[in-house]
Amino acid sequence: MQLDDVRAIQYGDVLVEDERWPNCIHVIDHPEGRILVDTGMIDSTPELDAEWGIRFDASKIPRDVVCVINTHLHFDHCGGNRLFVGTPIHVQRIERVAAREPDFTIPEWVEFEGATYVEHEGEAEIANGVRVLPTPGHTPGHQSVLVDTDDGLVVLAGDVGYTWKQFDASDSGQLLLSLQPRRIWLAHQAAPRDF
Repeated sequence: MQLDDVRAIQYGDVLVEDERWPNCIHVIDHPEGRILVDTGMIDSTPELDAEWGIRFDASKIPRDVVCVINTHLHFDHCGGNRLFVGTPIHVQRIERVAAREPDFTIPEWVEFEGATYVEHEGEAEIANGVRVLPTPGHTPGHQSVLVDTDDGLVVLAGDVGYTWKQFDASDSGQLLLSLQPRRIWLAHQAAPRDF
């Protein structure tokens, strides 16, 4: 795989402190089939709209995938999971447990008929050259996705930080930096950080 086989798709944005922040999902064009990291949103609620000023375009979410990896189960990362009935959805076990707690997420966007979760307890290989690594902090079971490319390691860090400053200040961000990646993507930044 090449560096550009891992890319962001900005499917919408949210309003944070009067500023629009992008909402991105990520695609890994893997030789064994496309892998989707986070699924964005396919609908909303009046409460979410009022709090976050959400805008999204569900048609930007690719449907032709061999599996999904959720970095975590907050609404803007798992809202499209319902599109993938019968498709393996990789998540940390502790995150799925946390998602059952009140006010963590929208439960019916996580638990739905035909959901096929693959629960992990720690680091795991998802496909050749693609693995997940626990990066707790934002949520108890947050995980980042590590992709080996011919150009170096690409990290899909989800919400390890909303901003690069938050990323750099976090323990999980420091862990990911210690891996000496070639590129890092965050879910709420439109451009990656290259090294």
